Amino acid sequence: MGQPGQGGVAMLQALLPFIVIIGIFYFLLILPNSRKEKQRREMLDGLKRGDKVITIGGVIGTVEEVKGKIIALKISESVTVDVIRNAIAQLYKAEK
Repeated sequence: MGQPGQGGVAMLQALLPFIVIIGIFYFLLILPNSRKEKQRREMLDGLKRGDKVITIGGVIGTVEEVKGKIIALKISESVTVDVIRNAIAQLYKAEK
């Protein structure tokens, strides 16, 4: 018979590769994604009148008014549309 207590060591050795894979998965996929989501939330929370933005549909407009979850975007001189705050993809930076 084997010595008592060695079963726990064998189980730990069997589980160690899975623990390492989960750790790698966390650091390569989950952590960077949560950082990007935090930056996006900060960008959406910081929207103010005059900011140029791009919606997820590709529409470029200027923020006219922030009303809670609704953003009024001016997309031309005579057209203003209301969009959901989460429909804003990013701030617009004009190419030179």
